[in-house]
Amino acid sequence: MPKNKTHKGAAKRFKVTGSGKLRREQAGRRHILEKKSSRVTRRLEGTEAVAKNDVDRVNRMLGR
Repeated sequence: MPKNKTHKGAAKRFKVTGSGKLRREQAGRRHILEKKSSRVTRRLEGTEAVAKNDVDRVNRMLGR
């Protein structure tokens, strides 16, 4: 039986915290920023928890 492989696209997008929770970057901060208000771009800073419905799927892609 071959080893399971980590989904490398998912590995680059999600981080696992010390307690095992999943964090992700927020969408909308990469380009076309001039037309977005400062309030919007500030709101999109930092990371957010992965949605509860997606946790099982993301864990599976990360080989956890």
